[in-house]
Amino acid sequence: MISRVHSAILMGIDAIGSEVEADVSAGRVGDIKLVGLADAAVKESISRIQSALRNSGYRWPGPKVTINLAPADIKKESSGFDLPIAIAACLAGGLFQSEKLDDYLILGELALDGRVRPVKGALASAMLAAQKGLKGLIVPADNAPEAAVVDNIEVIPVNFLSDAVAFLTGQLPIEPASVDLQEVFAVAGKYDVDFADVRGQESAKRALIIAAAGHHNILMIGPPGSGKTMLAKRIPSILPPLSLAESLETTRIYSARGLLTPGHSLMAVRPVRSPHHSTSSAALVGGGVIPQPGEVSLAHHGVLFLDEFPEFARTTLEMIRQPLEDRCVTIPRVHSTLKFPASIMLVAAMNPCPCGYYTDPKRPCKCSSITIERYLARISGPLIDRIDIHIEVPPVPWKHLRAEGPAGEGLNSTQMRDMVVAARQVQHRRFDGDGGITTNATMAPRQIRKFCKLDQAGESLLKQALTEMGLSARAHDKILRIARTIADLEGQENIQSQHVAEAVQYRRLDRRL
Repeated sequence: MISRVHSAILMGIDAIGSEVEADVSAGRVGDIKLVGLADAAVKESISRIQSALRNSGYRWPGPKVTINLAPADIKKESSGFDLPIAIAACLAGGLFQSEKLDDYLILGELALDGRVRPVKGALASAMLAAQKGLKGLIVPADNAPEAAVVDNIEVIPVNFLSDAVAFLTGQLPIEPASVDLQEVFAVAGKYDVDFADVRGQESAKRALIIAAAGHHNILMIGPPGSGKTMLAKRIPSILPPLSLAESLETTRIYSARGLLTPGHSLMAVRPVRSPHHSTSSAALVGGGVIPQPGEVSLAHHGVLFLDEFPEFARTTLEMIRQPLEDRCVTIPRVHSTLKFPASIMLVAAMNPCPCGYYTDPKRPCKCSSITIERYLARISGPLIDRIDIHIEVPPVPWKHLRAEGPAGEGLNSTQMRDMVVAARQVQHRRFDGDGGITTNATMAPRQIRKFCKLDQAGESLLKQALTEMGLSARAHDKILRIARTIADLEGQENIQSQHVAEAVQYRRLDRRL
């Protein structure tokens, strides 16, 4: 007897349909065969499934069982096939019958005692079930909240193998999981940090407002202890709240990597990823035999913070040049090409020299000019060109460090976010329906020519800056994009000369430190 069960294969962050087929042959002698390009983790599942069935009160259906995972030309590596294999084997062996089987997609890893453990990619699998027109899916209870955010499908949470069998046979009605998205965003969409904690650094806050308003990449240069890391980790608190579409995209990436907290449904706050400078290229941008998203994609719709920027391997840093331009990571393989989203705001921090005190007015620098030049040369010119804003973060003076009340706090996250949101709304109206462009940082040359026109004073100032600083064509476009954002923050329809002047000042590494 042959049985078929709907399941899913995770490819990158997307799920593709799979069928688990089982055939139980009569006779006393035989063996168990698992075919369909399964990896070691899936092949080892047979012993786990047999123990789970036995400890759940079921017997293994027969001595000769053939299990096929279709399509056979795609490698399977997920432990999520445990539950569908167990169900398919029992059905093929005639242990029970079900009329619901064709309506549900099934996922889950089995423990030896029959418990159903969470798996990766439940959200992507729920989206697949909705696309295929299935009634719903049966998933581990810990995965139910993330799968339940998909509309028009039933998400059946199960804790034990026996629960899944009882539901399929109609012996146990299970209420589908549901999620109140408004409550999720209200409760979880809060940040624990605030820019009010940052003493001084009002000029740096101004630059961060501009960066957040236009989704510009930013590099902060300053001595140790000046507050670069503190500033970077508070940037998400001034970005616009995540929309449902953005939250689903980000959650799908974390679900595929197994990084979503069990029992949580959505990423309600913008992610901040801060990999160590020893991170490999594959860990940063993604990769592997079966490619997985890296830190760049895990920061999708959030912030990728690279501290000690020059300490990263040069080859590793060069890998992020393409994602910064294309807002995605493309990983080609022989059998397929996977694309991971990577719409990030890059925030980098570095010392001005190896000892860190070149720009510190109170502590002497011990580095020679050649040493400083070599240190800065660790970051290539093309990569610097792709970072819109370069600012200096000086040490915090005593009077600002110990100031009390509003004078000491300066701008807080709420005030800064209000300015950012207002500027983003201007950009949304400007680019509405214009090729998917939503922020100034992503303007194509055509939009720059249309929306970044300068008056005579602005033209003269920009010409002087490009001539004296030797800026590239890409830096020219960056300055215009930043000037457009500054004008939006001030509610100005046209870019004025002071906006261009401020934008030029943010190209710090195009001048000598």
